[in-house]
Amino acid sequence: MTEGKKYSRLSSFIVVIIGYLAAVIVGYLSLQFTATLHPLLAIGFADFVATLVIFVFSFFFKNSSIYDPYWSIIPILIAFYFMLISPEGNGTRQLVILLLVLFWGIRLTLNWARGWPGLHHQDWRYDDLSIKTGKFYWLVSFTGIHLLPTLLVFLGCIPILAAMQSSAPFGLLDFLAALVTFIAVVIELVADEQLKVFKKKKQDQSAVARNGLWAYSRHPNYFGEVLFWVGLFAFAIFLSPIANAWTALGALAMILLFVFISIPMMDKRGLSRKPGYAQYIKEVSGFLPWFKKR
Repeated sequence: MTEGKKYSRLSSFIVVIIGYLAAVIVGYLSLQFTATLHPLLAIGFADFVATLVIFVFSFFFKNSSIYDPYWSIIPILIAFYFMLISPEGNGTRQLVILLLVLFWGIRLTLNWARGWPGLHHQDWRYDDLSIKTGKFYWLVSFTGIHLLPTLLVFLGCIPILAAMQSSAPFGLLDFLAALVTFIAVVIELVADEQLKVFKKKKQDQSAVARNGLWAYSRHPNYFGEVLFWVGLFAFAIFLSPIANAWTALGALAMILLFVFISIPMMDKRGLSRKPGYAQYIKEVSGFLPWFKKR
């Protein structure tokens, strides 16, 4: 738990809104000093200074969860910036990508907002990290909770620039990439809603969700998230497999993050809190939705 108990939910959201407005303004102003740099360097620096602003708010209010919506808000602004600086790009492709990122970002941000009680609450993973790191927590929070996710999301957004700069006609492969990206967001949306329905109906706190997509994957929301970043990469790789191959860094980073860090962490928590979770692991795929194991 954090020290923000005196803040209501409304005042908590006001703090978050002010923090993000300040971050966006400072990030925008930084772009004025980096206009001569490569677009990736310019927006990367703006992304960094915006993260610093959010960290200041996190530190001041003793709540690292203030950073959580950064993951879903900043890619929208990055995509819009890439579109603005790419007048030579295909307009249809640019609009499709921007709308897909908007769909993903707004849905994920609203999902966070619905579930966040306020400044008196901090993600349990951050609380555990605080206990483990002690007086070094805020250094760890800056590097691991704020800066590292910013870097991962930035890498994930790089294919957007490559795709938006292309003047090639919008074709079948673009449609395929858009379909994959759209389906990814729908998977996340459905998985999150099914989990909410399960939590409302369950009476046993140790019960394990097995409804809908959760019967085929222990973490369908994570699968949808990774698929979204793979879909964005598909736009770039379909345009130029050789020139844009390096933009796979973001998608690969997301796969590594969720498969080797997030999923093991959530499974460990499930095993410690839910007696039936060990059987759930034996029967249900951890990441890729698949049929029940025999």
